[in-house]
Amino acid sequence: MSYLDNVRVFVRVVELGTLSSAGRDQRVTPAVASNRIKELERHLGVRLFNRTTRKLSPTEHGHVFYQGAVKIIEAVDEAESAIADLSHNPKGSLRITAPLGIGRRLVASGIPEFHDRYPDIEVRLRLSDHNVDILSEGVDVAFKLGVLEDSNLRMRGILNCQRVVCAGPAYLEKRGIPQTPDALIDDKHDCLLLRYPGSKEYYWNLQTPEGTRKFEIGGPYDSDDGDVLTQWALEGRGIINKPLFEVKSYLNDGTLVEILEDTPPTSVQLAAIYPHKRFQDPKVRLMIDFMAERCQRMIGKMLE
Repeated sequence: MSYLDNVRVFVRVVELGTLSSAGRDQRVTPAVASNRIKELERHLGVRLFNRTTRKLSPTEHGHVFYQGAVKIIEAVDEAESAIADLSHNPKGSLRITAPLGIGRRLVASGIPEFHDRYPDIEVRLRLSDHNVDILSEGVDVAFKLGVLEDSNLRMRGILNCQRVVCAGPAYLEKRGIPQTPDALIDDKHDCLLLRYPGSKEYYWNLQTPEGTRKFEIGGPYDSDDGDVLTQWALEGRGIINKPLFEVKSYLNDGTLVEILEDTPPTSVQLAAIYPHKRFQDPKVRLMIDFMAERCQRMIGKMLE
């Protein structure tokens, strides 16, 4: 086994906490991952992990080795990136993440085309509406709707996306059409929220004559999948706050109806987020350039 492969597995076990997670990340079985850790421990002559039935935690030796191991991997990756840049032949793997909605509509469908252009780049895509920790999970590029909150990351804006509040005709016929944002709360409307552990989205920011206001709305349904919220709205179960491009076709055919048009939600930026250290990696630059052009083109068509 390659010593560097052993080190890569060790680093991902520390970061992800289990052999199975690290194995999936490195595309090896848990048994292979376990053997690589054992081989590394034999080579170093120390125990690197305290083992429990559910999780591995690094020993004192493991913590010390991890600090150096990360630098080794970063140095090798940077050297490979520099060679690829000079040879105009980018290669290696890219870890990408995106929310479920834009991931399915915009990102996932473009991966095969990207691979056709750059066949030596291996793309590992993860779609999740949960908040992904880019640094700890080793993500190279995250495409997301929102703002940059971590100063250790860089952001490239792709497109400013208009949002709309809308609901199905059946819901509005049953509950009435709210004429003001305050009516969402006063009349106890069923608002559908994207919620998951650690989520901060327990409110909507709407543009009012007094300026942007935060409305702490509620309802009997929430989900950690944005597309589920859209489906519930289509079934007449409540009101959603969505990027216009995601629901434009439903607004066009009348299966959803826009409301509160005079006090719309604040827009949200579609952006590429990536660690500072990835800025010089040609693979990262190529992916961001490719997806930025693709997202702008496809969203433009969705809004026609």
